[in-house]
Amino acid sequence: MKETIAFIERVYNLVEEIPQGTVATYGQLAFLLGAPNRSRLVGRALSHAPEERNLPCHRVVNCQGRTAPHWIEQRRLLEEEGVGFRDNGCVNLKKYCWKPL
Repeated sequence: MKETIAFIERVYNLVEEIPQGTVATYGQLAFLLGAPNRSRLVGRALSHAPEERNLPCHRVVNCQGRTAPHWIEQRRLLEEEGVGFRDNGCVNLKKYCWKPL
């Protein structure tokens, strides 16, 4: 349990680093945290992120560039940051995916 809480805190810290105008995927974040099989935990952590952290959770999409289901505002927030979408409604990951050093 302690290691799960620590992992979730690391997820929040990493999400804070995603620059405006870019996106990351759940799997990418899990990989960067050294736990490539924990992308679902990344998603779960973000869905329960405390509002006071003011995390840019809208910058995280699935591996195909799809936004979170039932979160209509996510696309608008990304578009306001200049993130482009393809005709199929997915973020253009080739162009807008975050590439951390």
